[in-house]
Amino acid sequence: MWYLIPGLGADERVFRRLRLSGPSQMLSWLKPESPTEPLAHYAARLAETVPADELCWLVGVSFGGLLAQEIGRLRPLARVVLISSLGSPRDLPPLLRLAGATGLHRLVPFGLLKWLPRLAQWFFGARGGTEYHLLRQVLRDTDPTFARWATAQLLVWRGPGLPGAVRLHGTRDRLLPPGAARIDYPVPGARHFLIVSHAARVSQVLRELAGVETSAVG
Repeated sequence: MWYLIPGLGADERVFRRLRLSGPSQMLSWLKPESPTEPLAHYAARLAETVPADELCWLVGVSFGGLLAQEIGRLRPLARVVLISSLGSPRDLPPLLRLAGATGLHRLVPFGLLKWLPRLAQWFFGARGGTEYHLLRQVLRDTDPTFARWATAQLLVWRGPGLPGAVRLHGTRDRLLPPGAARIDYPVPGARHFLIVSHAARVSQVLRELAGVETSAVG
């Protein structure tokens, strides 16, 4: 079973190009209980969808990768895959680390990228045509309250990273650059919208991981 966790503000649309082996289910976002609900507490609520005795995969994209790791601590039978995400708090880019330490992120008018789609396209690396239109739709539908909470949690996340998590990352990601972090499956030329722009490669890797796991169990 594949449990898919999208990035900040995204939904099942970003997973439509994936071709997985076996059934999948997207974990839909819950409304934060408060503006300061801790990520671990939120993850525990989200984990209620995942049976504790189930061998499964948790695939987290961008901000969803943080939740995949937090849920993985609560579901030790789950294998975690991170796509365009952080493997640990150390992977946060210096500028975002500064924003979290100084509180500058609180000054950002959430929803700004909704009105600057071309800037968003540059950050996310969405190519023209259907990718650009999908990104615009996702930005348009993002709840500013959730975005504010999620951004704050991203910037103050202390982890630690989950040992054994498998990482896929674009080599040209502008939003969360890979830096010197360990990447198990670097995708040359891919940017932050990797889950959509390189869905075929992502699908291939996920199927291979599932095949290896099945062989090991067998």
